[in-house]
Amino acid sequence: MCNLWNGFPVETLNFEGREAHVVFPAPGTANGLLALKTEYWNAFPKAAEIPLLEQGFHLCFITNDNRWGVDEDLDRKARFVKFVTEKYGLATKTVPIGMSCGGLIAIKFAAKYPELVSCLYLDAPVLNYLSCPCGLGVGEPLGEGAGVQELLNALHMESMSQLIGYREMPLDKLPVLVQNRIPVVLVAGGSDVTVPFEENGALLQSAYEKAGLECQVYIKPDCGHHPHGLETPDEVICFILQHGKEKTHGTL
Repeated sequence: MCNLWNGFPVETLNFEGREAHVVFPAPGTANGLLALKTEYWNAFPKAAEIPLLEQGFHLCFITNDNRWGVDEDLDRKARFVKFVTEKYGLATKTVPIGMSCGGLIAIKFAAKYPELVSCLYLDAPVLNYLSCPCGLGVGEPLGEGAGVQELLNALHMESMSQLIGYREMPLDKLPVLVQNRIPVVLVAGGSDVTVPFEENGALLQSAYEKAGLECQVYIKPDCGHHPHGLETPDEVICFILQHGKEKTHGTL
């Protein structure tokens, strides 16, 4: 295998008509665990992907139809994860890494397939479609953001009224995450006006606190939506390693 991704061997393949990637840790370091980047391949890899590869994780990604967590993408992603774990003899539970809209995909994936998830790393995640990167709540009248039509098309909707009544947003999936006791590490910018923490990540933090579940939160006070990740990701990686191994090997 001669192709490299950030210095690590990578296999690029076609899975059910979608481009996909599997990245391998350095020889002799594999720990049998898998991380799944849910969206925005190649974006901010130092936040988690590269450090996890250095710790022995495999990493995978499959291209989505869109960035709004539709069932077709979630189901294909589940089949892809099963394919990767079986082909390479990895643990059946993965660690979804979700940034921005990738965070909404990670949450919806974990809610639909909790048996495939050990823990979540969410970074400035979208939980509320009425407060998101398409401009719904960022200085523009409701429904006039540049990306609103993209969102409505992805969800097969014709109007904002349908979106307002939509009950399949990531925030609606929080009870399922709580019920399945899925650990979460959450990073967000305190000055993020693209995906405001108070309207998104804070909803998850509150739900977990009320349930007495672990949600490790890191707020970067002066940071906006970008860059994703902590300057030093050691605590995030330790969280993922701890919970990935515990959930995978049944020690909880």
